[in-house]
Amino acid sequence: MLGRKGKTTVVSLLLVAALLVSTIAVLPQTASALPSGTPSKSTAQSQLNALTVKAEGSMTGYSRDKFPHWSSQGGGCDTRQVVLKRDADYYSGDCPVTSGKWYSYFDGVTVYSPSEIDVDHIVPLAEAWRSGASSWTTEQRQKFANDLNGPQLIAVTASVNRSKGDQDPSTWQPPRAGARCAYAKWWINTKYRWGLHLQSSEKSALQSMLNACSY
Repeated sequence: MLGRKGKTTVVSLLLVAALLVSTIAVLPQTASALPSGTPSKSTAQSQLNALTVKAEGSMTGYSRDKFPHWSSQGGGCDTRQVVLKRDADYYSGDCPVTSGKWYSYFDGVTVYSPSEIDVDHIVPLAEAWRSGASSWTTEQRQKFANDLNGPQLIAVTASVNRSKGDQDPSTWQPPRAGARCAYAKWWINTKYRWGLHLQSSEKSALQSMLNACSY
């Protein structure tokens, strides 16, 4: 039979255990995990083979405003905040996230402030416009710009995202060589799911990146 001291110790341990469980429950996946929807090498190859190759369209009429982004996702959160939480090793604050730790997959840089993070569209909005999205409705473009159902959005450093701009893989690839396999898969999968076409130089670059994948 436990004495008063023993009972106090047990209660304390139970409280600590409960606190640990509740803390683990709210932590998002670690930043080292790949976004959901990353296809296998063979699936990505099949998707790449299925994409239509044609010359890029023009930028005539393009505006980021035609891709309404960072839509509300409920609970006071928008798409950007959802991705910040999803891709953090840990974070403080809840819409807005005020601090945390993020590993930027493209350049291997770790940052601790959300102000240093951009949420990258793997296939940039302007690239999507040139690849078929110019004919979409605004509603379709909004869904594309806020796509949380595949590997189209990822938290990376603002500097690496802005160096990428609206370039495709024929002119820009992640500076961290270890990120290029997944990047190619994400690009291919996004274009495949959204029915976008690609140009021949883009396909060649993607094929080379995919050939180098070990998984």
